[in-house]
Amino acid sequence: MSEIMSEVNILENRPNQPVGRIRQKNQLRIIAAAEEEFVTFGFKGASMKRIAERAELPRANIHYYFKNKVDLYAAVLGDIVEVWNSTVADINPEDDPKETLTGYIRAKVLSAKNNPNASRIFASEIIHGAPHISQYLKQDYRVAILNITNGFQSWIDQGKMDAIDPMHLLFMIWGSTQHYADFGVQVRAAMDKDSLDDDDFERIIASITHIILKGVGLN
Repeated sequence: MSEIMSEVNILENRPNQPVGRIRQKNQLRIIAAAEEEFVTFGFKGASMKRIAERAELPRANIHYYFKNKVDLYAAVLGDIVEVWNSTVADINPEDDPKETLTGYIRAKVLSAKNNPNASRIFASEIIHGAPHISQYLKQDYRVAILNITNGFQSWIDQGKMDAIDPMHLLFMIWGSTQHYADFGVQVRAAMDKDSLDDDDFERIIASITHIILKGVGLN
């Protein structure tokens, strides 16, 4: 089977929940190794042989759980979508916008801190035209986006925050928070640091939160 993947259902193509501890451990090792491989070489350049080496498992074990690179990439994307979904703000018109936006920004920055490879792989997929997840973007992803932006609009309609474009507010939050994962090398070079510590990320959260809240009239 060709390893050129057109469109996959990243949720259906995720591996079934493992039934044993060893199987679960192996799948987690393989997916973690695959994330490192895909973030380094992209889908086309990734090698199942190197993934096996990274996971410290025989290559036959990789193919036992994932029949080819397409399946493994689909599983990685599925995990990334779960990470993304875990940070999606659950917005209700009755919620306090300052409190909700503050929590959402914190969740997005911590996701960039704790799951940088996930953000980079997803960004790479988008940059290349999202050839493997276009249906997801048109369906589940679109629904999630509208849930957030409709929530923003409800706050605007109630006079709880300034009348800004909800979609562009969401883009601004994403861009400012995911930057620390997608462009981590650039950030560290600019800050003259080998790595960012917890205090750095707390300052990042505070700065982005202040800028966003002030920009929508919630300072």
